[in-house]
Amino acid sequence: MAETRSVRAVVLTVLALVGLRLLLAALTPLTFDEAYYWTWSKHLAGGYYDHPPMVAIVIRLGTMLAGDTEFGVRLVSILLALPMSFAVYRTTVLLFDSTKAAASSTVLLNVTMMVAAGTVIVTPDAPLMVASSFVLLCLAKLLVTGRGAWWLAVGAAVGAALVSKYTALFFGPVILIWLFAVPELRRWLWSPWPYLGGLVALAIFSPVIIWNADHHWASFAKQFGRARVDQFTLRYIVEVIPAQIVFATPPVFALAAMGLFALWKREGGTRAARVLVGATIWTLTIYFVWHSLHSRVEANWFAPVYPALAIAAAMACDITRWGPRGRHFADACRRWAIPVGVAMLVALVVQVNTGVLSGYRRDASVRSVGVGWRELAAEIEAVRVKSEAHCVLAQGYGVTSWLRFYLPKGTCVAQHFERIRWINAPPPDAHQLTGRLLYVDDGSDNWPPVTQYFNHVEKVATLERKRGPLTVETFGIDVVADPKGNVLEPLPRELD
Repeated sequence: MAETRSVRAVVLTVLALVGLRLLLAALTPLTFDEAYYWTWSKHLAGGYYDHPPMVAIVIRLGTMLAGDTEFGVRLVSILLALPMSFAVYRTTVLLFDSTKAAASSTVLLNVTMMVAAGTVIVTPDAPLMVASSFVLLCLAKLLVTGRGAWWLAVGAAVGAALVSKYTALFFGPVILIWLFAVPELRRWLWSPWPYLGGLVALAIFSPVIIWNADHHWASFAKQFGRARVDQFTLRYIVEVIPAQIVFATPPVFALAAMGLFALWKREGGTRAARVLVGATIWTLTIYFVWHSLHSRVEANWFAPVYPALAIAAAMACDITRWGPRGRHFADACRRWAIPVGVAMLVALVVQVNTGVLSGYRRDASVRSVGVGWRELAAEIEAVRVKSEAHCVLAQGYGVTSWLRFYLPKGTCVAQHFERIRWINAPPPDAHQLTGRLLYVDDGSDNWPPVTQYFNHVEKVATLERKRGPLTVETFGIDVVADPKGNVLEPLPRELD
């Protein structure tokens, strides 16, 4: 009976949190990356310049259900919290034989900003976290049952993670560390099952490999090029821990740190259970700490460790034996986790939509979230119609993506530069790129002046994107004609 009540409470809590995210998703304009991924979803392929295709598939499913709206773009991403929660709950039960800890791990995972904001704002990290939770679940089932066929499920989960984001490659060393560190698991190294699981993962990932092979390995080169070391610096490492405290929310981060300490002290669960959770967290963490010594590590890169991190936090709550002070602190963190997590999410959404919490001053989110774009797009469309321009040209992929989403459906929009980003989509018809065109100049120093590309340039408007009283960006709107060469930057020869 107690277990039934616990499960019911977890289900209701998760559903309430998912409902809150759905509401906030409908109220918040798209970020430029979300709009960019939305353009991918209109032309599904085996890969894209920046990432594998899973995020595009997730958005395509959502817009099929709810249309090309902010809510539709984000719908499935938010709903993915449901299977992820199931996987984390079951994994905790299998590894530590505690429904109480399973309830805690599920709720704690859902109140982290990584999950809350990371599913409301659609990125490849949302499906990656789901796949990561199922990797853990399948490994836990393998551990408990001893049945080699579970390696095929592990391979399928790893393959799904790889199709979400290349970070999933770290599951290879995680699994190897687990097998080598636990003596009773080493027998699997001489069994065909793990290698068959690897073939399953490779088969699922193969469309991404084929796409890269057909496109001069463009995506692999872009993402794996981040690992290149040019120089060492300490300027980025100081950002890593504060960012994760925020993304985990402070109470959950504190519990996770306590759980990792308990793992180190070998308290709770079997050796195999402890090593699986610890290896998942520390393998990626150690690499990203090293990476931060030569380049910035974005906070969301830690996404695949969060299912394991939530389990570690639950160990601190419900499995590890603490002294009176430790017990009191752990209980306080668990008690405050939900209100702090919800308050942080609501505050974030209020801030990005209004700017009120910063006194309407500029903050880190102001350029990435498309507040004011719906109104700006209406003004740009009015200028386009009045100018009788056939197509709208932009410089960066973010502005291009916002224009494609917020301008009337069917409007010709193209990025003047970086054609590789749109390799899966057909280019505009030739007649759309003749005559008068509308050029949206974002004033960035990253691009050459428009006069370098067109003989006729006539400035017709200066438009602002605003968030309340704050002017976020100012755009110069030019009518251009008589190009000096190709209207759109040509693709590299090997990709043409």
